[in-house]
Amino acid sequence: MSATQLSRATLPQVPASVQKPAYSPEASMPGVVHLGLGAFHRAHQAMVFDQLLREGDMRWGIHGVGMTQPGLVHKLRAQDGLYAVRIAGAKGIEWQVPGALWQTSVLTTERQHVLNAMAAQSTRWITLTVTEKGYTSALAQLLIDGLRLRHAAGLSGLTIASCDNLQGNGHKLKALLHATATPADTELMKWTDVHCAFPCSMVDRIVPAATSEVADAAQAALGLQDDCALSTETFWEWVIEDNFVDPGDAALLARCGVRVTSQVHSYEEAKLRMLNGSHTAMALIGAVSGRAHIADCIGAEHIREFVHRLMSQEVAPHLSRTDWAEYRDALIQRFGNPYLKHSVHQIATDSSQKIPQRWPPSVLEQIAIGASYEHHALAAAVFLRYTLGKDEQGQAYALNDPQADSLIAIGSKQATDPHGCVSALLAREDLWGAELVASEAWLARVTHWHDQVLHQGVDATVKYMIHQNFA
Repeated sequence: MSATQLSRATLPQVPASVQKPAYSPEASMPGVVHLGLGAFHRAHQAMVFDQLLREGDMRWGIHGVGMTQPGLVHKLRAQDGLYAVRIAGAKGIEWQVPGALWQTSVLTTERQHVLNAMAAQSTRWITLTVTEKGYTSALAQLLIDGLRLRHAAGLSGLTIASCDNLQGNGHKLKALLHATATPADTELMKWTDVHCAFPCSMVDRIVPAATSEVADAAQAALGLQDDCALSTETFWEWVIEDNFVDPGDAALLARCGVRVTSQVHSYEEAKLRMLNGSHTAMALIGAVSGRAHIADCIGAEHIREFVHRLMSQEVAPHLSRTDWAEYRDALIQRFGNPYLKHSVHQIATDSSQKIPQRWPPSVLEQIAIGASYEHHALAAAVFLRYTLGKDEQGQAYALNDPQADSLIAIGSKQATDPHGCVSALLAREDLWGAELVASEAWLARVTHWHDQVLHQGVDATVKYMIHQNFA
C-alpha cells in the first residue's frame, strides 16, 4: 500500500522532530515571483523566505515559475507546494519542510499567469535561478512584459535579483532588459531605471538533483510520500548588494543570515573561481575516469591534492576575498559530504556556458604575473577528452550542453588528429576569450597535458602532475 502523500492537509502528521511551517499560506498574495523552480532555489532562497514567514512577515510567499519543467510543477502542486529537505553535515542529519511556495506556474503553457503574478499588487521581488544559459532576449522580454503591466497599473517597482553564477549578474540582467527593449519601451525603461532595483548577488549551497534514495529517506523521516524531496548540506551563503526598492529589506535579510554588502564582487569571484571552477574540473575528471559523484573524486588523494593546488596556487593569488584559505578548506570538506551524491554529469552539464566564467580569468592573471597555470591547462585538456562522450572504461555518456554538436565535432578527431583538436577547441573565443585564444604558451601546455591524458589516462596524469609539483 502506498503511503499518504505530503500536503497541507497531511502536514500535521509530520513528526515533531521535522521543522515545518506553522503559518498558513496566503495563496493569493505571494510577495516573490521566482523564475527557475529547480532544486537549488527550493533548498536555498525558498528556505530563507520560509524563515521570514515563520517569523510572521507574510510578504515573502513565493509564486514559483517552472521555466521548462511542467512535470516538477505538477508534482509540487499535488503536494500544495510542500517538500522535505534533508540537511546533512558533520554533526548529523535534520529534516525540514519549507512552506514558502504558495503558487506555481509553467512558463511554456501559462505565460499570462506569470505576467499577472509579476503585476500583482502584493509582488515586491522577482528572483531568478535560470542558469548561465538562461539570460536570453526571451527572458528579458518576459520581464519587460511583466513590468509593463505594473507600470500601466500604476504599481510600485520591484527588486529584481539574479541569483545565477554570472559576475555582476544584476548589472548584466538590467543591461539585457535595455538591449531587448524597443523604442516603444522608452518610457517603461525610464520608469524601470528609477523605480526598480537590480542587486548583484552570490548564492552558495550544494544541492544535487533529486533522487529516489532521497525520496525513500524522506518517506522514512516524514511517514509520508514526498515526490519532491531534496538533499543539501548545512552550509549556505547568500551575499547580496545593498540595493533594494524597500531599504528595510536589508535588515530583514541580514537577520536571517544573508550577507548584505556593497562588496558582492569579492564573494562572487571567489565562488565562481574556487567552488565552481574546481567543481567543473572535478566533474570532468570524474566523468572521464568513470567516477559517479563529486565525493568519489575528492575522496581520491591525488584529485583532492589537485583541487587544493588549483585553488591555492592559481586562483587565490587574484582574489579579493581575504578569508580564501578558510573558504578553500571548507569547500574541500563540503565536496566530500557523503550524503550529497552530487553527480559529476549534472555538474558537467552546460560546461561551455560555465567555463568562460570560471577558468580564463585566473589563467590570464597567472600569465600576467609570469606564474604557472598548469592545473587549469590540465583541466582544459580533460574537457577536450570529455567531448569524446565515453569514459575510460568505454561507457558512453551524453553531452548535455547547448554547444554539444560543435564540441563533439571537435572532440571526435582526437584519435587521428589530437593536436588539431586542441587547436580547434582553444580557438573558440566564446569559451576562452580573445586574449587567451591568442596565447601560444597556453596552447602548448594544454596540448602537452592532452597528450598525457590520451596516452596515460586521467588518473595517471593527475598523479604525475602532483608528483612533479608544478607551481
